[in-house]
Amino acid sequence: MFSFEGFVRINTFLTGAYRFAYLNLLWVATTVLGLGLFGAGPASYALARYVDGWFRHGRTPPVTRTFVDGVREQPWRAMIVSWVLMGAGAVIVTNVFRAPSWTVQALNVVALVVLAVAAAYVYPVMVATDAASVGRQLASALLIGFGSLHWTILGTTAVGLTGWLLWQFASPLLVLFGVGIPACAVGVVTRIVFLPLTQGPDQPGTAASDRSSIHAPATEQVA
Repeated sequence: MFSFEGFVRINTFLTGAYRFAYLNLLWVATTVLGLGLFGAGPASYALARYVDGWFRHGRTPPVTRTFVDGVREQPWRAMIVSWVLMGAGAVIVTNVFRAPSWTVQALNVVALVVLAVAAAYVYPVMVATDAASVGRQLASALLIGFGSLHWTILGTTAVGLTGWLLWQFASPLLVLFGVGIPACAVGVVTRIVFLPLTQGPDQPGTAASDRSSIHAPATEQVA
């Protein structure tokens, strides 16, 4: 028989799964309504904003209202980031398939991996840091992704394994959760990576300059 704590853990897991499924639905709807080009960026920012507040600060406000607020928060900046990523991706993918030299193709495959890392972390960086320009946001995303390479590899492996299992045994769930799967993995990684940067001054290994660049939790902001 399950203990009360076991039922609580199961309920917490299922609630989180339902929340990610709904976030994925909102992301898809926003992206489609924005015709992809104008919707993917704000939708990705809103998703990262909600996951960051949930994983790092333990906040689980109403999903729809919070997601819509995230879409409206800085739509043009989020769109510009998405356009940079899309443009770079189009050039790299074209070179992978049409470059005359296999060396150039191999280099573009490496560039595609770098772009994927930047795309995974750039919106959490926008949410959690004070990096203002697109260049600094992308550079910070790469710094996090490759500076914590072991976590990036573990997160990528978890996403790939989860996606493969769902594809093989429950493909409708893959559609249901969609971008929620990588968003969850990135949320776990950024929670671990950002944690040392938000520690108090009396805790070792934390530089004051690093702490000033990461948004403090809501309790600290109120104080």
